[in-house]
Amino acid sequence: MSTTGANADPLATLGSLPGVAESVESVRKAVDRVYGHRIMRRRSPEITSEAALRGARGSAALSGADWALEEVRRRTDFGGDAQARVMGAALRLSAEAGQLLSIWRQSPLRVLARLHVVAAAVQGDEVGRPRQAGEPVDEPLVELPLPDAGEVSGRLEGLAGLIIAGTSAPALVTAAVVHGELLALRPFVSHNGLVARAAERIVLIGSGLDPKAICPAEVGHAELGRAAYLAALEGYVSGTPEGMAAWIAHCGRAVELGARESTAVCEALQRGAA
Repeated sequence: MSTTGANADPLATLGSLPGVAESVESVRKAVDRVYGHRIMRRRSPEITSEAALRGARGSAALSGADWALEEVRRRTDFGGDAQARVMGAALRLSAEAGQLLSIWRQSPLRVLARLHVVAAAVQGDEVGRPRQAGEPVDEPLVELPLPDAGEVSGRLEGLAGLIIAGTSAPALVTAAVVHGELLALRPFVSHNGLVARAAERIVLIGSGLDPKAICPAEVGHAELGRAAYLAALEGYVSGTPEGMAAWIAHCGRAVELGARESTAVCEALQRGAA
């Protein structure tokens, strides 16, 4: 995404793309429905906890660790094979995201660095900083052309500038751009997909759209499928109005499906209390 030009708020401009306003309104209605559920008045912490678990499972599925929810609940050791490490990283990020909300608006690059440290869970000079020229990127499920380190640095600074300056754009638009930009850039040597989806979650929560973190977009992204996810991402990377609008709509649908998931959790809890 270009962050330069005469328009001081390019994120707001994206909100006027064809179909985006409809996506924003549809997401708002879906979120309002689950927040208005009667079970939320008494048991919202349980819904938040369940949403975090299901969101982590969904994010891990998109990064190649597609486990059943009950397997995620059952397991205690996530340091074994590659899939277990991906799941462990997703769970750690889900727990960490809520701790970084106050920092995001002042220092988004610091938050992204922290997310990578949490996901990687190893020591090394390459952890917690943007990749340098010549460093390989371990992100096999995203096969788009990889921007060079110089472009990554410039675009990260531009994205951070937009966040710090603030925007009148709807939360969905900002979250979709943060998510898409991080996937397009793959700024770290590993775990970029997990970090991008955690950053999307931070924007949705911190913006006030989903303050209790009960509408996990990661669930929706996983439900829509990896093929649709990557196809929509290609639209974002294209930079065309149609492609950008399609990516924002895709992210909106993911939030709606996350809200639907938590509505189902509310209904199950309500039946259990009856």
